[in-house]
Amino acid sequence: MPMAADDIERMIKEALPDARVEIKDLAGDGDHYAATVISEAFRGKSRVQQHQLVYAALKGKMGGTLHALALTTSAPT
Repeated sequence: MPMAADDIERMIKEALPDARVEIKDLAGDGDHYAATVISEAFRGKSRVQQHQLVYAALKGKMGGTLHALALTTSAPT
């Protein structure tokens, strides 16, 4: 069952309340998304650590309900 973009955004914002989140459905199938996430929580962290924070926010949905998520993460400028 596909995952709605609103659900992805909600889960990320629950874990990272200050995050600015933009979700794009890449294939129109609810399984392939691109997300841009900007949060102060990312400051001083490597790209891998930033992505791990987002994946943790999705509570195990990656690779199951959510098939693919292309991530772009950064701290605010």
